[in-house]
Amino acid sequence: MIDPDRLAVLAAPLLGRCRFPAAGAPVTCGVSGGADSLSLLALAVAAGCEVTAVHVDHGLRVGSDEEAEVVANAAAALGASFRSIRVHIDAGPNLEARARAARHAALGEGARLGHTADDQAETVLGNLVRGAGPEGLAGIRADDRHPILALRRRETVELCRALGFIVVDDPSNRDPAFRRNRIRFEVLPLLDDVAARDVAAVIARQAEVLREVVDHLEGEAAGLDPTDGAMLAAAPPTLARMAVRRWLRSCSGEGHPPDAATVERVLGVARLQMRATEVGGGWRVARTGGRLRLELDGDPFVGPPVGPPAADG
Repeated sequence: MIDPDRLAVLAAPLLGRCRFPAAGAPVTCGVSGGADSLSLLALAVAAGCEVTAVHVDHGLRVGSDEEAEVVANAAAALGASFRSIRVHIDAGPNLEARARAARHAALGEGARLGHTADDQAETVLGNLVRGAGPEGLAGIRADDRHPILALRRRETVELCRALGFIVVDDPSNRDPAFRRNRIRFEVLPLLDDVAARDVAAVIARQAEVLREVVDHLEGEAAGLDPTDGAMLAAAPPTLARMAVRRWLRSCSGEGHPPDAATVERVLGVARLQMRATEVGGGWRVARTGGRLRLELDGDPFVGPPVGPPAADG
C-alpha cells in the first residue's frame, strides 16, 4: 500500500490544477497503465474520491493482460477498486480511431480520462492539419471528464516515478504510422526549436481562449436548422458552418465534426450550387424541396434531433 500521507504530499502541488469532484464522490477512471492514466488514478484517490480504475483491453497486443495486472496492482496500492473490460476490434483501416471509440464506449460517458496539456496540443495540431473548423482548433474541452488537462506529461511521469509505479510502455505510442506520434516526436520538437519556447503550453492556452469564443458562437448557432436550406444559406457564414458541423457529427463514429472542405460543400448544397455532396464514410448530404437530408449509401438516414452541440470527448 502507498502511504496516504506520502501520496498527499506528492499530489498537493498538482491537485490545484485538477478538476475532481468533492471528497467522497464516486469516480470512474479509465486507466491504460501509462503514466498519464496512472497519475489520474492516483490524483483522484488523493482528492478523496471513491475511485474505480477501469482497464479496457482491446486485445490488440500480446501481453495486454499483463497491462491489466499493472493497473490492478496500482489500484490495490492506492486502495481503489478495479475492473477490467475486454472489447473486440476488427482489423482494418482507422484502427486507432476505432479502438479509441470502443474504449470510450466501454468506459461510459461519465468516466474520467487522463488527457494532459500535451495531449491538448497534439489534438489541436492534428485537427489543424486535418482541416477542422474552430471547434477542432479549440481541442479537448476542459471539463470534469478531463480532470488533469492542465497538467504536463512530464509531471505525470515524475509522479509515477515518485510513487514507484510500473508504467506500461505501449509501443504503438512510438509508431510513426500514427499521425499523432509524428506530431508528438517530430512536429512539436521542431516547433519548440523554431519558436525557442514551449509551444505545447502556448497551444494549450490558445485552445482555452478559442473554446470560449466557440461556445459563444455555438449558442448563437443553436437556433439554426441545418436541414433548412434557405435558413442555412441566409445565415451568417460562421454560424451556418457551426450548424452544419454540429449536424454532421452524426456521421462520425466518434462524434467528431467534419473538416472545413466538407462543410463548405454542404453549404454549397444549401445555396443551390449543387444538389448533393459526399461527406465521408459512405455518407452524403442531398437536397429535395429546399430540405437537406443525410443519406448512408443512398438510403435516407434519420439522425439525432437537431439541438445544442455535443460536448467534446
